[in-house]
Amino acid sequence: MPDHDEDETEKQRLARNVNELLGELRVAQTGVQILFGFLLAVAFTPLFRKASGFEQGLHLAAVLLAVLATAMLSAPAAWHRVLFRSGRRHEILRYGNRLVLVGLVCIALAVTATIALMVKVIFGLVPMIVIATLVALVFATAWFFAPLRLR
Repeated sequence: MPDHDEDETEKQRLARNVNELLGELRVAQTGVQILFGFLLAVAFTPLFRKASGFEQGLHLAAVLLAVLATAMLSAPAAWHRVLFRSGRRHEILRYGNRLVLVGLVCIALAVTATIALMVKVIFGLVPMIVIATLVALVFATAWFFAPLRLR
């Protein structure tokens, strides 16, 4: 089944693709915003003040990855707002797609770092390494490797 109508003009296709991209971003942005809020709240808990330097560093890494994900995933919407009247949808799509992929990698890494932090605090270093590796593999497989096999 084709992903577009054969009677669709190039301009209509570009408009549809930009709308699809912006719709997909709404889903990803919601997840990263929830994660970011959670990570910010953790820093102000009494338990966090007692965390080791490694744990605090892992938390900071997760926060920074969530910040990067927010920036990358909101950039295509900002680009659309800045450039939409100039007929530059092709560039918005080309660069927007790259920004979204980088943003998705950042989300996957932020979630992995967050899980690693939780497991480290509760169970220790070795379980943290095992579970964080499994989480990273799940994201890599579900989000990147599986779709590439469909090509």
